[in-house]
Amino acid sequence: MASASSTSARSLFSESKLRLSDRVQVNVNYVASVARQIQRGAKSNETLMHAAKSFALQENTIENSLENLRKMNMVATHLSFQHESIQKSAHLLEEVKEEVRAMQR
Repeated sequence: MASASSTSARSLFSESKLRLSDRVQVNVNYVASVARQIQRGAKSNETLMHAAKSFALQENTIENSLENLRKMNMVATHLSFQHESIQKSAHLLEEVKEEVRAMQR
């Protein structure tokens, strides 16, 4: 009876050892999975930081572009005033030419 009991105890011990080994393997797999998720999270964090830096650089570029557009608008307005002034002067020049012709006759 002692040998049957001892065989049964060995069998239970072997089964427990196998189950424990299986559970350890499952836990190692879970830890590896968590480590991969953390690594992915770290990479996504790096990607987000890179995107934020790029966005900040774009914001500066957009502000510079907006300032350049304002300056170009002012230049266009001044050119428009100068164009009107030249047109008025040209029109007056034609009137002066006509008066000179009239005086020469």
